[in-house]
Amino acid sequence: MPGHRTTTHQTTTDQTTTHHTETHHTGTYDATVTVPAEGAAADRDTWVTTGRAARELGLKRTEFDLAVQLGRIRAAPDGGGGRRVERAEIERLRAGPGFPESLRRSVRALGTTEGAALMEVTKTRFTRLARLGLLVPVTFYPNRYRAVVWLYLAEELRLFAADDRNAPLLTGRTPEGLRSQLDAGVDLRPRNWRARHLGFLLRQAEDPWARAGAVASLLDPLHVSQVVQDPYDRSHLNRFRRPAPSHGAPGSPAAHIAEELTTARDADEIAWLQADLTRLTDEARHHRPAPRPAPRRPAPAHRTPRAAEPARRTSRGLLGRWRRRDR
Repeated sequence: MPGHRTTTHQTTTDQTTTHHTETHHTGTYDATVTVPAEGAAADRDTWVTTGRAARELGLKRTEFDLAVQLGRIRAAPDGGGGRRVERAEIERLRAGPGFPESLRRSVRALGTTEGAALMEVTKTRFTRLARLGLLVPVTFYPNRYRAVVWLYLAEELRLFAADDRNAPLLTGRTPEGLRSQLDAGVDLRPRNWRARHLGFLLRQAEDPWARAGAVASLLDPLHVSQVVQDPYDRSHLNRFRRPAPSHGAPGSPAAHIAEELTTARDADEIAWLQADLTRLTDEARHHRPAPRPAPRRPAPAHRTPRAAEPARRTSRGLLGRWRRRDR
């Protein structure tokens, strides 16, 4: 997604606390089947819960969730709305060089103060680089003052600072073109995070409708209805929309902040997502049409009863007429 101007309404703050967002995943629900006891035992040996996987890998739960989002750890739906990890995946990671420090280092996320210290720049310069889209947040959380705290991968900050091409940005005056963008209020942190979050949602999508739902998750329902106009397609698509990352109770100020940050705001970003949604919905429709109500069977034709036939005249009436003539 190309960088563009975005002004967020949330207040951002510089903190060193390295909390991570926890995203609730929507899994694929499978029919419940009865399996032999030995089959269930074998399945337990093959797969482990995400909590157990985090413990065996020496990660905090928030670190584990971030590793899954970044694709460092492969997790699969467990058939009940959650996710699970294959035993072979854990063994692969444990056999990696430098485990567990290397894995933990790859998901270490820093706030502005720690990030600036790592790059050996001031917090002000660090924030400017992030607002310009040169440093991309990996996650966020609202603090108790309802300010958004952005977190960045330490690994990416280290690589940015080590690149000689970025040296002019780390010292001296900010180039005039970039300074004018900052003066105009540019802040690409929410938009860049959304692009990263969309990549995570697409990696988890397992069929064309789920991929379309991932894109729809970043759009306001009104913007979705503008490009998915068929009500049955739209109703089916809504089943695959993913909620915003969980922060606080539903309806709380923190949850509202998360929902606002997850929804595209700029006109060009909305147009880009709508174009992608149109394409993905068309692919999903060809893969498996959305369910529709069964057509109504025509009502049986109403049969008109036959008109009653006139009663036949009896011979008695005819004889009576003859007798009257003979009188």
